[in-house]
Amino acid sequence: MPHDGGARAGVSQLRASQSGAAGTGSAPPAREAVPVERALTFAGAALAAVYAAGAGQEELRLLETAGPAVSEYGLPERLPLSGGSPAAQAFRSDRPLWLTPAALASYEGGPTPPGAQTSLGALPLTAEGRRLGCLVFVGASADGFEAEQRRFLTRYADAVADLLKAGTEKAGTEKAGTARPTAPSLLDRALRTLRVGSFVLVPDTGVIDADETLLDLVGLTPEEFDGKADSLIANAFPEDMHALMSVLEPSTPASARRELEFRVRCPTGEMRWLSLRCRVPASPGDRPQQLLGVVTATSVQRRSADDVSRIQWLTAALDDATTVRDVGRVVVTALREPLAADRVALAELREDRLIVIVLDPPRPDAWPETWRAEWRSEWPDAPVRALPTLQLALRDGRMDLWPAGTALEPGLAGIGAGGLAVLPLPAKGGVVGVCLVGWDQPHEFATEERSVLTATAALVGQALERAHAYDAEQELATLLQRSLLPRRLPELPGGTAVARYLPARRGLQVGGDWYDVIVISEDRVAFVIGDVQGHSAGAATIMGQMRTAVRAYAVEGHPPDVVVSHANRLLVGMETDLFATCCYVEVDMEEGNALFVRAGHLAPLLRQPDGTTEEVEVEGGLPLGVLAEAEFPMTAVALTPGTVLALVTDGLVEAADLPLDEGMDRTRAALAAADPADAGRMADELLGDAGRREDDVALLLLRYDGMTARPIRSGWVVWRLPDAVMHARRFTARTLRRWEVGEAADGVLLVVSELVTNALIHTQGPVRLDLILRGDRVRVCVSDASPRAPAKPVIVDWESTGGRGLLLVEAMSESFGSVPVAGGTPSAPAAPTKPEDAR
Repeated sequence: MPHDGGARAGVSQLRASQSGAAGTGSAPPAREAVPVERALTFAGAALAAVYAAGAGQEELRLLETAGPAVSEYGLPERLPLSGGSPAAQAFRSDRPLWLTPAALASYEGGPTPPGAQTSLGALPLTAEGRRLGCLVFVGASADGFEAEQRRFLTRYADAVADLLKAGTEKAGTEKAGTARPTAPSLLDRALRTLRVGSFVLVPDTGVIDADETLLDLVGLTPEEFDGKADSLIANAFPEDMHALMSVLEPSTPASARRELEFRVRCPTGEMRWLSLRCRVPASPGDRPQQLLGVVTATSVQRRSADDVSRIQWLTAALDDATTVRDVGRVVVTALREPLAADRVALAELREDRLIVIVLDPPRPDAWPETWRAEWRSEWPDAPVRALPTLQLALRDGRMDLWPAGTALEPGLAGIGAGGLAVLPLPAKGGVVGVCLVGWDQPHEFATEERSVLTATAALVGQALERAHAYDAEQELATLLQRSLLPRRLPELPGGTAVARYLPARRGLQVGGDWYDVIVISEDRVAFVIGDVQGHSAGAATIMGQMRTAVRAYAVEGHPPDVVVSHANRLLVGMETDLFATCCYVEVDMEEGNALFVRAGHLAPLLRQPDGTTEEVEVEGGLPLGVLAEAEFPMTAVALTPGTVLALVTDGLVEAADLPLDEGMDRTRAALAAADPADAGRMADELLGDAGRREDDVALLLLRYDGMTARPIRSGWVVWRLPDAVMHARRFTARTLRRWEVGEAADGVLLVVSELVTNALIHTQGPVRLDLILRGDRVRVCVSDASPRAPAKPVIVDWESTGGRGLLLVEAMSESFGSVPVAGGTPSAPAAPTKPEDAR
């Protein structure tokens, strides 16, 4: 072998000695070739060779080689340091040597390369002033190695030098022919210290071959990785996913490079910035067959901030942010970790106060005392007048960057001791808020960072203005919705009713779902749930009208089918394009009898005391507002104590990805599994994790317990005779004696006398007297056929011959009033006080 086995001689001779170096017969060093070969190929190198200085500093000895073209080159085992090879020259001068094909061809004393496009790089291996050897790279580009490739290969050489210095490879003391270490290889270990991962993607199959370093960078273990590209980027931030997929799609011409910086969230919670660089190798067909890429931590390769990509991501993220809170989360994500900031505050300007939207970190002890004193609820309110620096920035609308050591007012001094950025947020010719970014350690504001902060402030200001308008609209819609639904449900004898309403989270939150609980009498209660078509102010208006109409018809005393029929006629008469569904249930809380009427609505659900559930088979009618003459038949069902009645709307049981039958089955299963002892918790469990709902949800539950003390009733039809009042008094006295209510007898007899007399004198038709004993209360009810309610006189003087009767009734009773019932019959009930209060 020639003594000067530099670039040309060594390259040409290896063609004739593919089984080993000439004169030695030793096999090439074993290596873990795949990761190293990928990294070298991406860096434009077909071969890498490590030469270490011998013990006497007289020659360089070959330790190992790596690369996709090792078999095509035969590098000499030894290179004299006094020779003219590029490796020896780089070692002597302690400076890297980069040779293009033209320079290599004319290299004095150099051998002839195997191809006209061969380039070469020789990098000295030096650590702490000590020369250890030389790292040689052979490339196949006519232009030589690019600047970026040179930077990477230089870092690679530094890593190899560090390993040689640490003594991890003892090749410098080995004699010729001595077996070299087989695993792990020096080049592979150096690549691992750089934390450079590599991969090869086959576009047609979506299969990706990634090394262990890459898996570690993206937060995966070899056991978790299934060889698919989707799995490899599963831990990437959702905001970066679209850009990642576009880069990994090999649609650009062959040999084109693509670069991207992205973030991953490791299972430990750590966020990493990674740099991805891809290249599409040339392939025979039009369709690329492979995509070659390397991934590095940004601390390995100097990261040039891709401001355009960052602003594009921020624009897309703010476009998806609908509420003010969403904007706050995006701002923290975009500024704190990428800028290595210690604090980020975003506040909205309202008159002379800053309404804080988000503070990160969200702890009072991380912020100055002025902010802690104003920390009233979730976030503090900061007065602008107490922060003159902010007041000046908001007035001028100009970004202020305060370096470390700047004397600021106490309200800002603790936010950024090492540097503070004050970003007014412009929108529509004004300033809508301010963003503060602070650092604890001294921070230098680079030109690129200033540009990013300026662009960020403009985008956030516009997004904040839109979000504020959206929040105001949703707040108005929520207030409208709440005003149309019951503010609270009544307490029921023999049962407990709870309701839940969740607005839709897409579009306008006001919807058409509604519910109501109507107390018809002391022992009869109506439960109604409905859904008006659409999500709009019009749907909410119809919903409010329907709820009011149903309540009015129910209180009049109409049976359930008549109530629903009247509501249907009312909606038809409104001449609206909307229709409504409804389920109306009237429950006799004393007897447990329930009457169901269904107008195009979902069937109600029952949970029996033993935990079994069923859909009540209620004969249905058309939705309300479709046909004026529609019929709505009633279905009777008996309820036993412990039964739970559930009325739901379709928003709970149906969605784009949830069929109605499956949703009903899920709700029945949840109803069976819930504990009926706590009706409120049962309702919450039925709602489950609603997530991003497509439709609003209404839920009404009744747990029927049954009455522990049933009322005692007695009635009598009053005859229109001259002595009718006497007979009414006798009937009342007998009834009170039988009930053993003697102490209240005088008061009850007086009330009966006055009410019966009033009905006989001022009305025509039948008169009925009903007495009801419920606990320690006696209820007197006198019904007549007159459409007019009894009127109390305004003025009663000594000369008046009447008008004192109703005044006496009111004075003797705990409560007194009249209620119109179906058919125009008024009722004048009176409830005397307790016996001990009837004196």
